[in-house]
Amino acid sequence: MINRRHLLLGTTALLATPSLVRPALAITPAEIKAKGKLVVGIQGDNPPWGFVNTSGKQEGFDADIGELFAKELGVPVEFVPLAVANRIPALTAGRVDILFATMAMLPDRAKAVQYSEPYVANIISLVAPKSTVVKTNADMGKLTIGVPRSSVQDTQITKNAPEGTVIRRFDDDAATIQALISGQVQAVGGNMFYVQRLNTAKPDTYEDKLEFTRLYNGACTRLGEKEINVAVNAFIDKIKANGELAKAYQKWMKLSPPTFPASVEGVPFTVG
Repeated sequence: MINRRHLLLGTTALLATPSLVRPALAITPAEIKAKGKLVVGIQGDNPPWGFVNTSGKQEGFDADIGELFAKELGVPVEFVPLAVANRIPALTAGRVDILFATMAMLPDRAKAVQYSEPYVANIISLVAPKSTVVKTNADMGKLTIGVPRSSVQDTQITKNAPEGTVIRRFDDDAATIQALISGQVQAVGGNMFYVQRLNTAKPDTYEDKLEFTRLYNGACTRLGEKEINVAVNAFIDKIKANGELAKAYQKWMKLSPPTFPASVEGVPFTVG
């Protein structure tokens, strides 16, 4: 016979088992203010988007935007540097409140996270030494190509390269770039700043060969969290209007912001 004491003990054990406890992930701007900080997931190795400087401080375009959003909420920011493949898991597990982390707006990702409206654009391409002849997708079949695992580059190279192309997947952008410099691969799937980074290491050596897609990045929150989604969209509208976004673009990209689309197919900007 189960008495009240046994029932209480069983309930206590159940609550103490982390795997059986559903974490309270829902978070609102009010809750962020109450806890006293905004925890931002960001890339830590992908300049100029997000990187850790020699003093250990998080910097970059996304860092500036994250700091501005924290200022809008009236709290300090705490950055959590994440590898490409760990961004969405860190958000959905509740390790971070929001992602400003080079999150290209893709329909498959929109099934797992809630995007904001876009605040920055990116170009995905194949990058190789100038001496390497690549004129069509078919030419990729003769190369060993490096990509950051689970990135848009990974998706685009896999989609566009001929069947049988050797694709090597690395943990992050820095490892992918180093693989090309060291000769582990002959080309890489890169973003719009890979050539600049590669030519810093070996001047006048690398160039973009093929352009695959132009994408827009958004901030990401968890599915169903309406209040923070509304807040981040209002914030993005504000920095587009007041010049803060243009200031960050000029600082990190030496460019002016593009005209952003009113919609991206398969990617809602607001909680339904």
